[in-house]
Amino acid sequence: MDTIATLRGLGSVARCSEVLRRGPTRRQIDRHVARGEIRRLRPGVIALPDARPDYVAAVLNNGRLTCVSAAGAYDLWTISPATTLHLSCRHGHGGGYTNHRVQTVPPHPRVPLVGVVDVLIHALRCLPPLEAAVMVECALRRGDTVRSFLLDQLPGDRNGTARAVVDLVTCTAESPLEVVARILFMNAGFHVETQVPLTGVGRVDFLLEGFLVVEVDGAAYHSDRRALRRDLRRNNAVMVGGYLVLRYSYEDIMFHPDEVLWEIRQVFSGRVIR
Repeated sequence: MDTIATLRGLGSVARCSEVLRRGPTRRQIDRHVARGEIRRLRPGVIALPDARPDYVAAVLNNGRLTCVSAAGAYDLWTISPATTLHLSCRHGHGGGYTNHRVQTVPPHPRVPLVGVVDVLIHALRCLPPLEAAVMVECALRRGDTVRSFLLDQLPGDRNGTARAVVDLVTCTAESPLEVVARILFMNAGFHVETQVPLTGVGRVDFLLEGFLVVEVDGAAYHSDRRALRRDLRRNNAVMVGGYLVLRYSYEDIMFHPDEVLWEIRQVFSGRVIR
């Protein structure tokens, strides 16, 4: 049994007992340690030199990554990276991290991660609503779990806020920015339709109050003349169809939401809607 391959399959860091259980012998491990191919982090814990620091921290604390700290490993959308380490440790001691002790589903079978449902539950109980909603939208949209099962793990009054965040999730967004924009518009009291197909135009990100198209762009666009012409034709088709259109960048939605809402309200001002 290839000791290094076995350890890499466990996330490149693991307790020796986990490696031994999969076939390699202690003598083989010691040989790799002597060659510098495997590091002994402390008695009973070994790692490859390129092991992820967050995985190492999880194993050294006898825990598993969760909440926003596990988002990257599960390819979940986030608004901003974790500023502190979030672990799920059964024990109550240790420091330097946020501990989400309760686990409701089986953990990842190989690497030091809680199950994706627990990642979402911990995020819903820990993060600001918008950040948690982005993660949940991503997971539900791609079928990592289903809404009913997630809600079953959030019973009672103490989870009321978490369930309210789940209610914000529609699984219609194609990017985290669209989740943020949708919730911004909904909280402002606008009638919001998402991913609306318009004749001669295609799908638009948002249709507010039945006549205002709002498009959000997560990255730079108009990278060439062809893209510019395509966007101009699209905007013109929206106007010809009897709609108005506003377009916002990532920076507008994330850092200047009040200005965005002011402009939208100016468009609505004096016009009969709904």
